[in-house]
Amino acid sequence: MNKVFCEECRRDTEYTIKEGKQKGNLKGEAYEFSGYKAVCNECGKEVYVTEVEDKNLKLLYDAYRQKNGIISLDKIQDIPKKYDIGIRPLSLLLGWGEMTFTRYCDGYMPTKQYSDVLQKIYDEPEYYKDLLEKNKKNLQSQLTYEKSIKKVRELLCDNTKNESKLELTVKYLLYCCKDITPLALQKALYYIQGLYYAFMGTFLYKEDCEAWVHGPVYKEIYNRYSKYCFDPIDKETEFDVSVFTSTEKAVMDSVVKYFCCYSGKILEGFTHLEMPWIKTREDLSPLDNSNRIISKKVIGEYFEEVKDKYKMIQFDDVKEYSDEMFKKCIKCC
Repeated sequence: MNKVFCEECRRDTEYTIKEGKQKGNLKGEAYEFSGYKAVCNECGKEVYVTEVEDKNLKLLYDAYRQKNGIISLDKIQDIPKKYDIGIRPLSLLLGWGEMTFTRYCDGYMPTKQYSDVLQKIYDEPEYYKDLLEKNKKNLQSQLTYEKSIKKVRELLCDNTKNESKLELTVKYLLYCCKDITPLALQKALYYIQGLYYAFMGTFLYKEDCEAWVHGPVYKEIYNRYSKYCFDPIDKETEFDVSVFTSTEKAVMDSVVKYFCCYSGKILEGFTHLEMPWIKTREDLSPLDNSNRIISKKVIGEYFEEVKDKYKMIQFDDVKEYSDEMFKKCIKCC
């Protein structure tokens, strides 16, 4: 094992790296994040290891980026690979200084304005294609343009297929979940929409859900799978997960892991205890049919409050909320 100097033991000792909650300050604000610490194997005191501190610093910056809506470093570094274009040509394409994008790839924090542009480029190949066509005169090589336009056309052909994010999310859930009923599917879609907004400040899909007797429902999806009634929907055997960004997939995976482990009836009970469904149906009796839309604003505000209340930093932090909702649901039965 590697050794490092322990101030308590006053000599070089072996150490163990442990995971745990870490705290740090950045730009005048305190952040808590899941990080690492090195502990002396002999006295148990924390020791300084450069590699561990560097990793924690990156995680601190990731926490800052997430809270302030700044695109992640991983996504920034992935953009040139995704669109088969060099770092310098990409900076020129965007009309920025030659070294601007290089600095961002090296970890320099972009402004919110530049971050939003990069996030949109990462998420929307169609948007990047428009930029490429509009600003190709900024590129110094026709070959650079031809390589990148070929790549983006491949992405658009493979990834869009005229399917909405809602439809793709349904397919992903049917691909990931072994047995999911129409009722559970509806609730999973709702939680993905709400939690994605809580973390990212924007909604994953544009469709609205309605406050039905049995909880939030996306009517178009209900009509598609209503024939299954209480039975599991046929599983998707193949699905190209690259249609989603890493963030979109991470949010969906957290819902699959911590919400789809419950039955549709239990998840219905969750939503009946939450403000968006209650507020939308406030003057209706429990069995009154309704097609009232649950406002996206109400959904967004509620899940932002949930994120703050449970101090969610990582996507897996949603577990505490799902656990508590299950306990409340059981008490109400």
